[in-house]
Amino acid sequence: MPVGTQGTVKAVTHRDLHDLGAEILLGNTYHLYLRPGADRIGRLGGLHRFIGWTKPILTDSGGYQVFSLASRRKISEDGVTFRSHLDGSEHLLTPESASDIQSRLGSDVAMVLDECVEYPATHDRARSSLERTARWASRARARFRTVMESGLDVVNPGQAQFGIVQGGTFPDLRRQSAEATLEIGFEGYAIGGLSVGEPSQEMYDITEQTAPLLPGDRPRYLMGVGTPLDLVESVMRGIDMFDCVLPTRNARNGQLFTSLGRLNIKNAEFAEDPGPLDPACRCYTCRHFSRAYLRHLFNASEMTSGTLNTLHNLNFYLDTMRRIREAIMLSTLEELRQDYRRIFPAGI
Repeated sequence: MPVGTQGTVKAVTHRDLHDLGAEILLGNTYHLYLRPGADRIGRLGGLHRFIGWTKPILTDSGGYQVFSLASRRKISEDGVTFRSHLDGSEHLLTPESASDIQSRLGSDVAMVLDECVEYPATHDRARSSLERTARWASRARARFRTVMESGLDVVNPGQAQFGIVQGGTFPDLRRQSAEATLEIGFEGYAIGGLSVGEPSQEMYDITEQTAPLLPGDRPRYLMGVGTPLDLVESVMRGIDMFDCVLPTRNARNGQLFTSLGRLNIKNAEFAEDPGPLDPACRCYTCRHFSRAYLRHLFNASEMTSGTLNTLHNLNFYLDTMRRIREAIMLSTLEELRQDYRRIFPAGI
């Protein structure tokens, strides 16, 4: 899922995303709640109509952004009290209010409010977090059902709600969290609390241990992941859905993902390179512009640089998912994994 933090994927238009074959976007509840506000978006017909996107949208709960503001928030059993990064105003985000906000946004998939622990975390800290996450998930599910049944402030009556499995890097806690989340019951399930600084292999191990605990007939979503190799490795471990800012953020910083590996377009070696960014890519950027021109745009701080680089990186990520689907059908996923390990040996 390309990340559309504030109702837009930075540097590109929805038309570009349609052309790239994007099927679903991620919206950021925290940012949209603070500006322009969930009530306003609801009055304007919901997030799809507000941003002009007709395909599915998943919204996170806002919890990760709140928890990343360590100096601005306080966690209690009720929820999270935090101060806005925009104007310093104080807000309380609870499992119920996170569900209400997403109901007004009208996304197709709404995530429950969870508590994401730092890495590394002790066993006791991770256990306390997952137990609170389970209690919050139960409250969020109850609120979701009440709101959907009442029909009040419901922009999208077909909205699904996903639960989130926590537990740090401890297999026993991941199992405990999965069991508690499954007992509540959701339309889909996510694995949270990874890609927060742990080594790639540790993330792979926890994913491999956790994914089989989740129903095979429901979507399995690994939140905030990852590199191109992470996508392949995680699908092999049972994951279906991903989101990550890497393709868009790195594009704006001049780092591009190609069939030859990572490429930093700002490097002097490309100053007179007339070739395409990636000879194996057929995206708009690679079909029309040289590495020399892309380097010039980046060094000149032209806005077009971010657009063209983002188009390529998103195409590479979406094409990676297409290649994974094809490899599953052809039973060649292991060969694809070896290709990506060769291209991205460090998983980056």
